[in-house]
Amino acid sequence: MLILDNNYTNFLKNQNLFSTENSELFFQKVLIEKNSHISGYYDLPFAKNEEIFSYMEQNKAFIDTIKNMIIIGIGGSSLGTKAIDTMLSHQPHRRKIKLRFLEHTDPIMIQKELRRIKYEDTLFIVISKSGLTIETTSLFKYVLHKYKLLDNNKKKHLLTISDHESPLFKWSNANNIKAFAINQNIGGRFSVLSTIGLLPLAILGYNIQSILNGAAITNNNFFNDKNNQILKKALFLAKNENNFPINVLFSYSSVFRHFNSWYVQLWGESLGKLDVYKKRRGLTPIALIGSIDQHSFLQLIMQGQKNKTITFLNAEKLSQKQVFIPNISLQGMESTDFVNKTSFNTLLKLQCISTKESIISQNIPVDSITLSNLTESSAGELIFYYELLTSCVGILLQIDTYNQPGVEFGKKILREKFTHS
Repeated sequence: MLILDNNYTNFLKNQNLFSTENSELFFQKVLIEKNSHISGYYDLPFAKNEEIFSYMEQNKAFIDTIKNMIIIGIGGSSLGTKAIDTMLSHQPHRRKIKLRFLEHTDPIMIQKELRRIKYEDTLFIVISKSGLTIETTSLFKYVLHKYKLLDNNKKKHLLTISDHESPLFKWSNANNIKAFAINQNIGGRFSVLSTIGLLPLAILGYNIQSILNGAAITNNNFFNDKNNQILKKALFLAKNENNFPINVLFSYSSVFRHFNSWYVQLWGESLGKLDVYKKRRGLTPIALIGSIDQHSFLQLIMQGQKNKTITFLNAEKLSQKQVFIPNISLQGMESTDFVNKTSFNTLLKLQCISTKESIISQNIPVDSITLSNLTESSAGELIFYYELLTSCVGILLQIDTYNQPGVEFGKKILREKFTHS
């Protein structure tokens, strides 16, 4: 369950911002976008995913032999899976499969990730919505050649996930490689609750239906309340775009480190756009980990320019097994003894609360998201919370939340450099 809180109302110059009329009009715009099917992610919490369950059932014996799973994909093809697995890897039912990612064209990282990898106990999953992502196709070609995965006895070690009209999907079918398709209107950074994220997570042993059930909770809470917290937060962020253009996610646990990266892509690539009037719009995401970044970026928040909003993310229970600070006093360090006999979970929680209170005291906009525990359901709730929030802010900024034309410029230049070299 997500527990939400904020102090945004302290910063409202226009007290009518959260009026019933404003909320109703805004809610209707979100509903119109959802019903227009401009993005299929809205429907994912209620998808049946029969193909995934069928694959899992038919290949149970093979999956039991897998020791390594390598995801070949970049951005939305990898970040969501990585985020959820890192949040939930402490779960006892998580299979003992080493999850690796080939997402970087850095030759050092390629060799590092593939060191000591044998095809016999490895499943390679190639993910590219277009089927033409240059990093993914280049890495795929390398793996295909290195492990000779087109040999008939090796093909079951390779899966692909793509748009059903993509060259990758067609190539897979032509070469008798198992291929999964996703809907064309589901963009990469909104795709973690589709086959792109759910298939690898299912293979790792997670209950993907519980993940979707969690997302459905967020969906139902949102669409059954025209005055909900996501709408209010989106209104505040969009209407204060010039006052607070930087949005900081301060996550209190290392289990959120890859969720932070997912958030940065989702927020930055979705909201940094030209609006309908060709005006540059956008909110800048920054992701921190507490308590580590209390010793670095916090100073800038506290005494730098007041141009940032801060979202605190934490979990009530990080581990079933409590780990305590010993009741030991060290000579010269007695001033630190006040935390003795405290659990590390409690220490981290109180560090989060203390940092939040210190920032609020500086009259800086703050909100918080607390997960009651770290489960598949809460992970689904959190993922869908941020996807809905991103869509809501995009609607208010009058941009196309789901395209990324700025990214395509660099791809075009890269192709020209190879063509003319």
